Amino acid sequence: MDDSIPQPEPAAGGKKIALAALAATLALASSYGLSLGVRRVEAKTSHQQPTPEVWFETPTPSSPALVAQGRTLFLANCAHCHGADATGDEGPDLHNVEVSDRYISNIITNGIKDEMPTFKKKLGRDEIVRLTAYVRSLK
Repeated sequence: MDDSIPQPEPAAGGKKIALAALAATLALASSYGLSLGVRRVEAKTSHQQPTPEVWFETPTPSSPALVAQGRTLFLANCAHCHGADATGDEGPDLHNVEVSDRYISNIITNGIKDEMPTFKKKLGRDEIVRLTAYVRSLK
């Protein structure tokens, strides 16, 4: 072999590109992990948390009569916190709630610790269905 022919040295640019790709991958992975953590904390603290529906879960029945009965129950049990028009006072505005009917009835039944009382001893299942129909009707 002729030693007079210079051999090319390995390019340092390839190492730099690999290092930059590794740094970008680590940055993306850590930001994705952080976003999962933030979403998990937000889901635990949010009362507007969407609840996955069961495929065969029957929706809350709705009719003008049922909604009117729900409004009567609402005025008697809920209006002192949510306002007579349900736009909120001490409690939140209940218009355009983006949760499932099951979630609404669960909140009515069990309340929210340190924020809303439970109604499971005061209201029966049919009354909770009427209230859920009324809340769902608020647009």
